[in-house]
Amino acid sequence: MEEKYRQQPSSILKVVLFGPESTGKTTLSQQLAKHYNTVWVPEYAREYLQNKWDNERKNCEPEDLLPIAEGQMRLENQLTKKATEILICDTDLLETKVYSEAYYVGDCDPLLEKFALENTYDLYLLTYIDTPWEADDLRDKPNEREQMFEYFRATLEKYHRNFSILKGNKKERLKRAVELIDNLRRK
Repeated sequence: MEEKYRQQPSSILKVVLFGPESTGKTTLSQQLAKHYNTVWVPEYAREYLQNKWDNERKNCEPEDLLPIAEGQMRLENQLTKKATEILICDTDLLETKVYSEAYYVGDCDPLLEKFALENTYDLYLLTYIDTPWEADDLRDKPNEREQMFEYFRATLEKYHRNFSILKGNKKERLKRAVELIDNLRRK
């Protein structure tokens, strides 16, 4: 059962876009995948929760988190096989853990937490809140962006993840992300 939350071994470079809602993660994921002629792993939670909203008019509940984690890792493991030398991930299980704790008063399923901490990535690109917040069916924290950003940053620091903060417009973020990834590739 636990295997469905585990990364499959791979020698490719894995980069995660990480941060609060509506901070440009998906846009940058797509740009980076195009730049490096590789694939990107979409955020499974968006599809899962949009379907839940469309069909039941319900938001995310604690019992949704393990199916979301399973779907995210299934996508990542499938797309790792299709990636060139770099895989761009729109999110990871550590982000799911952050949202679980933020929405459910510090609570996180032990299985989700275990794999959020065990799965590894080479670089986290933490997206800053200097992009306009855009409403949709799932986004619900327009007034808590600063607190959420600090929670994301503190999580990366707490677990000693290699990360850089990306600020600026789309062009500036892409340029900085490419610099950071290229530096890793040279090591």
